[in-house]
Amino acid sequence: PMSGNDPTDWYQRHGKTVAEQYEQLDFAEVHNWLLYLLPKPDGSVILDIGAGSGRDAAWLAERGHEVVAAEPTRALREEGQRRHPHPRIRWIDDRLPGLKATERLGLQFDMILVSAVWMHLPENRRARAFRKLTALLKPGGLLAITLRHGPADPERAMYPVSSEEIERLARAHGAFIEKREIGVPDTGGREGIHWDQLAIRLPDDGTGALPLIRHIVLNDAKSSTYKLALLRTLCRIAESADGLTRHNEDDTVSLPMGLVALVWARLYHPLIKGGFPQMPHTRDGRGLAFVKAPFQALLKHSALDLRIGTRFSPADSHAIHQALRDIRDTIIKQPVHYTTYPNGAQVLKATPFRLQRPQAGITLDEAYLWHFGELTVPARLWQALQRFSVWIEPAIITEWQRLIADYSERQGKPLNELALTQAMHWSDPERDVGLAREQALQLIEAGHPLHCVWSKKRLTPNNLDIDHCFPWSAWPCDDLWNLMPAHRATNNQKSARLPSAETFQAAEERIINWWEQGYCRESKPLLTERFHGEARATLPTPEPIRNDSLIQIFDAANLRRIRLRQDQQVPEWSQE
Repeated sequence: PMSGNDPTDWYQRHGKTVAEQYEQLDFAEVHNWLLYLLPKPDGSVILDIGAGSGRDAAWLAERGHEVVAAEPTRALREEGQRRHPHPRIRWIDDRLPGLKATERLGLQFDMILVSAVWMHLPENRRARAFRKLTALLKPGGLLAITLRHGPADPERAMYPVSSEEIERLARAHGAFIEKREIGVPDTGGREGIHWDQLAIRLPDDGTGALPLIRHIVLNDAKSSTYKLALLRTLCRIAESADGLTRHNEDDTVSLPMGLVALVWARLYHPLIKGGFPQMPHTRDGRGLAFVKAPFQALLKHSALDLRIGTRFSPADSHAIHQALRDIRDTIIKQPVHYTTYPNGAQVLKATPFRLQRPQAGITLDEAYLWHFGELTVPARLWQALQRFSVWIEPAIITEWQRLIADYSERQGKPLNELALTQAMHWSDPERDVGLAREQALQLIEAGHPLHCVWSKKRLTPNNLDIDHCFPWSAWPCDDLWNLMPAHRATNNQKSARLPSAETFQAAEERIINWWEQGYCRESKPLLTERFHGEARATLPTPEPIRNDSLIQIFDAANLRRIRLRQDQQVPEWSQE
């Protein structure tokens, strides 16, 4: 190495000076080579690694891109936020090679910019860094890397770099070099310094995750519906509860085993109750290892009771607890053990924890669900499920229904296909804004001024609507944080559209004020607990929410907005 210090120490000491130097140059001047390769701004999301002063992030945001600016140096992050307070820029504290905070966002990027960063990585960390980068790219996404050559600053960690190394890493990850410029003079005119500029394109999904999923769904041998149930369970968690997951240093993601068991129970509940066979020679749940007396007792509850946040009385808690334990043990012994790669290696890893019998009522919250252990999923598989669950889940359902039809035929028993379709449908709660409306009316009747979060108009009982901030038609979520007081005329205008970045940012103070007044009052601890529990479960955060911070929850909601825009192309709405 040319130098061995942690470069962030130097950047922390010289943050303002460095930021001033960066700002002297324009993005279009520094990255002229990249301009025609930029994605179209409509819904695109770009990751700027080593974002520095925010110069590049701001240029991109001004042109309509959503930008995640990852900068590990606090002084530079603060400078960037001060200089470029743009609603389409989300700043996070993160760095290569781990990018742990970025992974927690659950986003995949149309482009990743790694400008003047690679030389700070030791050679033995670069393979992992490149693997992380390609995993975060969308299919067809662009990775832009610039490599610095020339004299190193002795106070900063800088290591030799080469375009040949990048090309080798690209080939190893199924990517190709779309553009290469070698020996480009330094834009700032520094003597002896020149740059290589490489644009790398990722074809297909670049991970092998989708072929693996197709193999499990369509080709893998199945003596029951267990593998499909587990894969659909993972899809449901990726779609609606990935806030409870933990990203690990070894490129895996851990899920609370209790949550896996809970979603599994909710999937099987209507199928067992309806008598649909899940194995070739058994019916009514007989022969299924988890369908014992506790699960049979669970069937007296609605499937809708089997969701995060539900409280059970002491009388019901033992059966629920035992049923989830039986499901956990079945999952570990069966689908986890037998879901393998083509070479026979296990795809998933489960670690059960020793359980204690509950002495009182239980709440299906984060702590309780982690109490059962953890299920570890390869990060690339998890990212594919996050991004493509809207297409993967229907394929799983189709194959699951085909198996049930086959089992019914073998047993010589008629199959009610309409009833089966209904039983396979994921049972979301009915659209319900009653609680949010009740809280809003209480505030109005008590004389507290309440305003539309979007238009600022004063609300009355006659013009009050409760708006799903993120539209129900795109993402059926009745979590309290997603329900906003709105003027009826404004809500009708917004309709089933996402608030734009500018509109959402402009409403920050009113949204947080509503959360404080509507849900998080000291006089209503159970409502407050529910609000924060739902937010922790469903919202992606670069780091765990500290002290139930409403600002962090707002930022996490903005990231969820970006994901909905990216994954489902939900149209945007702007408050005039």
